[in-house]
Amino acid sequence: MQGEDQNLDAAIESLLNVEKQMRMAGEVAGTKKAVIDIVELCYNARAWKTLNDQIVLLSKRRGQLKQAVTAMVQKAMQYIDETPDLDTKIELIKTLNSVSAGKIYVEIERARLIKKLAKIKEEQGLIAEAADLMQEIAVETFGAMAKTEKIAFILEQVRLCLDRQDYVRAQILSRKISPRVFDADSSKEKKKPKEGNNIVEEAPADIPSLLELKRIYYELMIRYHSFHNDYMEICRSYKAIYDIPSVKEDPAQWIPVLRKICWYLVLSPHDPMQSSLLNATLEDKNLSEISNFRLLLKQLVTMEVIQWTSLWEMFKDEFENEKNFLGGSLGTKAAEDLKLRIIEHNILVVSKYYSRITLKRLADLLCLSIQEAEKHLSDMVVSKALVAKVDRPNEVICFQTAKDSNDILNSWAMNLEKLLDLVEKSCHQIHKETMVHKAVLKA
Repeated sequence: MQGEDQNLDAAIESLLNVEKQMRMAGEVAGTKKAVIDIVELCYNARAWKTLNDQIVLLSKRRGQLKQAVTAMVQKAMQYIDETPDLDTKIELIKTLNSVSAGKIYVEIERARLIKKLAKIKEEQGLIAEAADLMQEIAVETFGAMAKTEKIAFILEQVRLCLDRQDYVRAQILSRKISPRVFDADSSKEKKKPKEGNNIVEEAPADIPSLLELKRIYYELMIRYHSFHNDYMEICRSYKAIYDIPSVKEDPAQWIPVLRKICWYLVLSPHDPMQSSLLNATLEDKNLSEISNFRLLLKQLVTMEVIQWTSLWEMFKDEFENEKNFLGGSLGTKAAEDLKLRIIEHNILVVSKYYSRITLKRLADLLCLSIQEAEKHLSDMVVSKALVAKVDRPNEVICFQTAKDSNDILNSWAMNLEKLLDLVEKSCHQIHKETMVHKAVLKA
């Protein structure tokens, strides 16, 4: 064994002399070959400690060529999965990481090394450490890295932040990805292999395709928005997943997604975007496959008061079944929020049909107590969902907006204009009839 070590040391020494001669002569190909031969020699002898020492030594030699360091790091990275145990593997990754730190020409290799190390840390249950490691690397500045690999790396950063419940940082990192990037035409992308002076590298085989990354991105966004109970954004994320061609072609995939879209639409507060998405979803032909949900959305679009008890009886089983579908249950507050949305819908319906109504009558229509009805109405007025004034001594609600003098004058002038227009038309008709009558008499 000692003889083998001596032979290895002697072989490395002779190759180091060759490397030195080549490096001093500025021979790129020769230096690269000598460096790779040393790394291969250590690997073939399974001398992992010597390999680590030689990598550090070669990288620190005076005037070392960039191409030689790049070739050495790339070669040594191939041996990471060949290591006999986890400790050796981590040691080799850390050595390569320290060698590539601060060197822009091996930044992609360093990012891949960090990703491997973070995966090991995560498997050991050290999620916080893994997340901190991943955040050291800002891949969005790497010109030579493939677009899909960049996106996959950032998504991994976001996932680890969500796993450690660091929602603020997860949001900051997710904003580095523009959703428009997933809609880019891949055929056009192939015509642009260069970015600046760098040739863009091909993504490794284990990196998912752009459409798979789109799904991962929106699934992570659903996790983030679920924490904040932002139903509208969750709905939009599911809508983006629903629009992926592979999902739309397979009923087993799109039915659970469409169910979620319907539920989150109903749970979203009433606003122009919710209304627009609601109508767009109702026009979807696939909705006829899940007719119950079509009925649910139809009720929200129809300007009629919805009875909460009958609606809950009809959809309670569907609501509770949702936990067995993709994405799991709708959240702990979902049942309360659903009732709240129905109350808000009913108040909007009442405001459309009534200009004035007593508080008692409103409470009866909403199936609530007077105090609850007033509270919900006040919340909607504060959130500017509607305009209303409550005359508390008389317990009367007025849904009309107070008009200023200009508005009153304008409406009066418009009414007067309409009246004069009608008088003019009437005069014209009378004149016409008179002329026809005279013509008949003359005949």
